[in-house]
Amino acid sequence: MSFGIQTAAYIAASVLFILALGGLSGQESAKRAVWYGIVGMAIAVAATIFGPAVQVSLLLIAALVVGAGIGVVVAQRVEMTGMPQLVALLHSFVGMAAVLIGLNSDLHPAALEGAEKIIHEVEIFLGVFIGAVTFTGSIIAYGKLAGRIGGKALILPGRHLWNIGMAVACLVLMGLYMQGAGSWTLYLMTLIAFVLGAHLVMAIGGADMPVVVSMLNSYSGWAAAATGFLLGNDLLIVTGALVGSSGAILSYIMCRAMNRQFLSVILGGFGTATGPAMEIAGEQVAIDTDGVAAVLNDADSVIIIPGYGMAVAQAQQSVSELTRKLRARGKEVRFAIHPVAGRLPGHMNVLLAEAKVPYDIVLEMDEINGDFASTDVSIVIGSNDIVNPAAQEDPNSPIAGMPVLECWKSKLVIVSKRGQGTGYSGIENPLFYKENTRMFYGDAKKSLDALLPLIE
Repeated sequence: MSFGIQTAAYIAASVLFILALGGLSGQESAKRAVWYGIVGMAIAVAATIFGPAVQVSLLLIAALVVGAGIGVVVAQRVEMTGMPQLVALLHSFVGMAAVLIGLNSDLHPAALEGAEKIIHEVEIFLGVFIGAVTFTGSIIAYGKLAGRIGGKALILPGRHLWNIGMAVACLVLMGLYMQGAGSWTLYLMTLIAFVLGAHLVMAIGGADMPVVVSMLNSYSGWAAAATGFLLGNDLLIVTGALVGSSGAILSYIMCRAMNRQFLSVILGGFGTATGPAMEIAGEQVAIDTDGVAAVLNDADSVIIIPGYGMAVAQAQQSVSELTRKLRARGKEVRFAIHPVAGRLPGHMNVLLAEAKVPYDIVLEMDEINGDFASTDVSIVIGSNDIVNPAAQEDPNSPIAGMPVLECWKSKLVIVSKRGQGTGYSGIENPLFYKENTRMFYGDAKKSLDALLPLIE
């Protein structure tokens, strides 16, 4: 393949990637957008493998076959509940790839002089630094999301000073590296960056984990862009810039939805209380299946609020069937989606689309929050923080100031929940104790399946 054909293929792939990102802005166009991305990546991989700069060998073919095989198996086996940690793990692969490519470039330096040599060394150092931070940060995020590491923020004394010290040390090492001090500076910086990435994410509490996933997505994009500059690969530069910038924008949007400062989240320390929490009065009042059925049969308007508990129970199909039966009886049923519901941006939207819930009744928080006061019944399925009134009522709450779905303004709130625990982030919820709240205990799927035959 000539350079001209490869360049044309790279341009086509870049256009497809841009179309893919644009299509993901709407639920109806998302499926088509995914195919744009798949075709674009296939073109990019093929153009790279058969390009003039690559020698096709048995080792390369074996690596491609093994990697593709692992990807297919993992994609088929992973449940939607495992998608957040899978995404975090995939980000770590990008980070480690950037590290290995940078170290390889140092081991086999190009014959450059003057300004070109300086720029090349900066590219190596930045690519390895961003990649190392992304790698260990993603591994820690994977551990937290998978439940292998506690969701509580690890707050070390003087943590910000440690972070600043490590960042300054990396800058000093970069200066020494560019002065010809030797490869040991690059290796030492890599170790420091590994520690920095792990420490940054360990200091972020469970309530902010959706932002962490988005943030690491941005990091992986910038790592890819730095690697693109290092390799002189225009497509990798464009793709990395698209991923990095879109991830950063998404992180900003999610921080705004949580009333967080972006820099404060990435520096850690949120997800922890700042003082004694507000005391909660009252008790949780349970309701059985017959009671829920009676309420829904009498209601005219219903808003369903899904959360990570719905994903864990794999109850989206049951929710979809409940929606279908209620709408068939002429009732108004809508869904309220908080920007950080679940543990992955857009997690709930994907689940509902998978269950074929109509797109037009799935509304974002800003679109539906004002309608709760005129709603007969709100059904909360496996959500905690995004419906927590403490965000508005308790200045000492870890989520104080975070915009939430004000479902307690409905005439009645039914909360489908496994038990009386506080959920992943460990934050108590006064909603469960309000007079107009009824607790529908049990596995969400089993509870809804038992409810469905009672909906007349």
